[in-house]
Amino acid sequence: MLDEARLKEALVNYKRDFTAFQWENEQYKWKAIRTFQDNWDVNAADFADMLSRSLSKTYNLLASANYFPAGRITEFAKAAPEDVRAMFLDLFDENADVTERIMAFKNSSAVMLERYGNGWRQHYQTENAVSVYLWLRYPDKYYIYKYAEVKKAAEALGSDYRFKKGAYTANLRNFYRLYDEICAYIRTDTELTDLLKSRLTDDCYSDPEYKTLTVDVGFYISRFDSERKSDTDVSDVDINGLHSEAKFANWFVPLIETLLKIGGSGKRPEVHELLLKEWADVKEPDEDISRTKNNIDWARNYLVYEGFISNDVNGIWELTDIGKSVRMTRELAGKIIAKWVRIKAAERNKTPIPEIDLSQYYIYRDVGNGGLCVRYTKGDFLREVFLSEQRYDMLTAVLKTKKNLILQGAPGVGKTFAAKRLAYSIMGEKDESRIEFVQFHQNYSYKDFVMGYRPSENGFKLETGIFYRFCQKAASQPEQAYFFIIDEINRGNMSKIFGELLMLIENDYRGIEATLAYNGKPFSVPENLYIIGMMNTADRSLAMIDYALRRRFSFFEMEPGFDSEGFIRYQNGLENETFNQLIEKIKELNREIAGDRSLGKGFCIGHSYFSNWSECTDEKMQTVVEFDVLPMLEEYWFDDPAKLQRWSNILHGVFQ
Repeated sequence: MLDEARLKEALVNYKRDFTAFQWENEQYKWKAIRTFQDNWDVNAADFADMLSRSLSKTYNLLASANYFPAGRITEFAKAAPEDVRAMFLDLFDENADVTERIMAFKNSSAVMLERYGNGWRQHYQTENAVSVYLWLRYPDKYYIYKYAEVKKAAEALGSDYRFKKGAYTANLRNFYRLYDEICAYIRTDTELTDLLKSRLTDDCYSDPEYKTLTVDVGFYISRFDSERKSDTDVSDVDINGLHSEAKFANWFVPLIETLLKIGGSGKRPEVHELLLKEWADVKEPDEDISRTKNNIDWARNYLVYEGFISNDVNGIWELTDIGKSVRMTRELAGKIIAKWVRIKAAERNKTPIPEIDLSQYYIYRDVGNGGLCVRYTKGDFLREVFLSEQRYDMLTAVLKTKKNLILQGAPGVGKTFAAKRLAYSIMGEKDESRIEFVQFHQNYSYKDFVMGYRPSENGFKLETGIFYRFCQKAASQPEQAYFFIIDEINRGNMSKIFGELLMLIENDYRGIEATLAYNGKPFSVPENLYIIGMMNTADRSLAMIDYALRRRFSFFEMEPGFDSEGFIRYQNGLENETFNQLIEKIKELNREIAGDRSLGKGFCIGHSYFSNWSECTDEKMQTVVEFDVLPMLEEYWFDDPAKLQRWSNILHGVFQ
């Protein structure tokens, strides 16, 4: 059961925000169903192609930064179409219990990973992903299950349904019961259902049973409505925890940088045009222009709330002094949105207004109006990154000499974390404007990286890529160091991505011009640009590294830092004997992994799984062991169940 009074209150907030931003950001769910329904044909001759088209509009439901269920199941379908066809036939067989079908799909995916994984670490076919497939196929019956989301919604609604990690079957059954209750209540709210009907277009699923509306309400309650709950003591706001995933947050940085570029102010249509032209890569895939402009407008509104942009006069958007002096970041953008969602809700609900000061997250530009930069030194690096001073000196020397460096190492050694801070320490300040970050993948190409032709209204248009633009930016300030950071660098085809620039990135050829194939113009990679790549040595599918990559980059091994002065200082500060015992067992485990002829030190467990904890509890440590360490060991020793069981017992024994 749930508290209907709480649900009623949540729906009041949902309806208020539905027109403002919720529908704009979440309508893709209804479009995803329509796309699936229009393309799904279980008897298709080319099953993999049909599956890919059916899932093409699911976006972050089945793909995110480190979560790729759609891509993985499609790859399995290419390798074994009949096996995957059979998996979906069984999943969509309504004669069997739904929880049993979900578990069976997961188990079959594990078999597919073993047979066709090519060294992949995960199949990603979690309860969440499989529930999405069911929802797409039977949208009048099923919802999308996501453990953290459902747990938060249940707590926010005062429900007596309980959700526990690892209790998959019980969680799924409670989830369907809870959402059935929410859906039944939504059906009685004609104002809400009429609001949905007024927004549905021909490319949306009609949602006659309001199941998808229920999914969206659940998401809203877990993500936004919980942010609106204000206690009488408004000082309890956790500023570090403030965060928002709203898509328009991506436009905060481009908007401020564009206004600065044109002198600090501009008319709304002019700003829209410049953003669409120069920041096209921020636009969501398949997003129409009107929606993009709407997201830009929402970014501007929240920047007005925070005082970065003045209230427009005659349609002019103008930066304030603080807007000109503070560098916007994606982190700050998310906190600004979360802050003002709370404040606006408190104003509407006539509850105490929370006082939230975000100035500690301001990074000032080094300008002549008195603004101060946030400095970052070698000492800051050594405090944050568990690396010895000697190895830091070696690392910076190699990068400055070679200009191209790859940080390689086992999972969790902090490669990405270290890469940014290495850049900060060399720059001497935290200047995000001089850092660019990309991630390579198998389909990344020269067109994305340097330049290429893209469809436009009048045919095709030659557009520059992210590396080309960043080189131009670096060349405009030759006295400043710029850093281009590439995650998963060995997943891309270097020759395909860099093209003729593969020569120009070499230290000896910096500043030397070569004619580009597409535009026929001279181009060079500036001497003040440094390239830092990251590579996971535990990925079996990437054992062979392109020789061209090895010749042009220096390689620096990042090792687990459990014995570093920084980690020992951090460990002692936690004052937790169980944590100390667990770390000793992890170090012992790493010694066994390093000595395993089929693995080696590149497969060791990194320190970042246990770092940056403000508090250390048994539950937190057990979560890392259960959901991070043991799954890796399952992959490492899939052919040695006795060794896997022994280490499972050892790690679990720490908590007994």
